[in-house]
Amino acid sequence: MKQSIFVVEDEADISGLLKFHLDAAGYEASVFERVEPALARAQAEPPALFLLDIMLPGESGLDACRRIRSLAQIASIPVIFITARISEDDRVIGLECGADDYITKPFSPREVLARIEAVLRRTSGSVPGTVIRFGEVELDLSAMVLRVGDKEVKTTTLEFRLLEFLARSPGLVFSRDRLLQAIWGNSRFVSPRSVDVYVSKLRDKIERDPNHPKFLRTVRGAGYRFVLPK
Repeated sequence: MKQSIFVVEDEADISGLLKFHLDAAGYEASVFERVEPALARAQAEPPALFLLDIMLPGESGLDACRRIRSLAQIASIPVIFITARISEDDRVIGLECGADDYITKPFSPREVLARIEAVLRRTSGSVPGTVIRFGEVELDLSAMVLRVGDKEVKTTTLEFRLLEFLARSPGLVFSRDRLLQAIWGNSRFVSPRSVDVYVSKLRDKIERDPNHPKFLRTVRGAGYRFVLPK
């Protein structure tokens, strides 16, 4: 069965180009000019991935990404931005919204396809039947669910993968570059600053006091270490 990709782009020449190449590559591309109809359809028929422009009429792509991450039915679906906004600050804002990758215009259709394949690969299912517990935190790897106490806590796929990676190797120190390679591969969207953003978001979700973390520790000048409670 073909994987469905929702393209939210108001420039007809760009959306047409993307649809042509996505369909030719074996995906089923649906094009939307605005955010609202795309999200309404997604909640009934979730796609495998969203391609979002940032500058859209009405609701922006950034707002759309935030909404995707807040809606239980589609919160885990990968999001890739395709945009003319190219500064590092723009990329970090996109990351903070929960995006999985960021492609700048003008782009090569071949690159877009490669980045889609990479994101879908690294956000695919985890090892079945495995649960990691520490303190009041539980990572259910088969369901990709994070629980803190008796509450389920929403995460993006990449947040979950980063926490899983660190929790599997307690005590070891990982540099930002090593974490980039392990979780994001060769994506140019992310940088060492991006890793810091993700760690901060995870601390807000699992630490009682994010300013004095118990589990996700910073090792000054080296990177991050996961510490199991005694």
